[in-house]
Amino acid sequence: MTTIKSVAVIGATGNLGPAVVKALLDAGFTVTALTRIDSTSTVLPGAKVHKTDYSSPDSIAEAFKGQDAVVSTIATAALGQQQAVVDAAVKAGVKRFIPSEFGMDTTTITGGAKKILGAKIALQGVLAKAAEEHEHFSWTGISTGMFFDWGLKVGSLGFSLPTKTATIYDSGNEPFTGSDLALVGQAIASVLKHPEETANKYLKVASFVTTQNAILAALEEVSGKKWTVVKKNTADSQKLADEKLAKGDYSAFGDYLKPLLFGDGIGASPKEEQLANKELGLPKGDLKETIKSVLSG
Repeated sequence: MTTIKSVAVIGATGNLGPAVVKALLDAGFTVTALTRIDSTSTVLPGAKVHKTDYSSPDSIAEAFKGQDAVVSTIATAALGQQQAVVDAAVKAGVKRFIPSEFGMDTTTITGGAKKILGAKIALQGVLAKAAEEHEHFSWTGISTGMFFDWGLKVGSLGFSLPTKTATIYDSGNEPFTGSDLALVGQAIASVLKHPEETANKYLKVASFVTTQNAILAALEEVSGKKWTVVKKNTADSQKLADEKLAKGDYSAFGDYLKPLLFGDGIGASPKEEQLANKELGLPKGDLKETIKSVLSG
């Protein structure tokens, strides 16, 4: 039976990394935060720090010595580095690799967004091949939908907290999923606590299945203020995304997300029954409580 005790986290000081490190520490794992050689960022107390040169296979291999699992939270711009990381993990005897898959479900994504996420999709094949060829090695992909609390704070969900302006696409009634950063960390910890049940699987989790209009209603209720609403069409976002991608501008991804998440009848987000929350023992999210936390923070 596979047992996982020690976990290395790549990208431990990024947007997602601290929540992952906290969840792993809370679950009793020994955590090593891998940071770049020149990084001056701090990590949570309780985690070890290992400065790593990601351009050096030897440096990566040294970082993975004695690690049972590796969790990658590498940002999209650096996804091409993951194959070298996987190779080093296999050679170091790592038992479980969790790639930076967090976000949209790349097993079903189509069109221009699929092209932009090509590195993520290609890595799934690399991981499957490595698991077939090396008995000790396995992987788990975790799709989380949008980072919900983080997205509210930075405005990527279409809600501007400073101006109390909501940009609503199409009818605003298309269901989509989102995950608070803490839930993502908890999902990772649960996967590693149940290595046999989660080996070589692609799982989907979420804090909520919600809609733009439901979020707007909750924001107005919690804030006690009426918000300004701006209406837009996802067809326009799709057209803009195609134009950007044709010019090699990968910022098109944000525009492609609008129809995938909010487009009426597109249904790109998983349904409640497709989520692995129950299987992983994850808590059910509370939309209003998350909004209260974001607004008070």
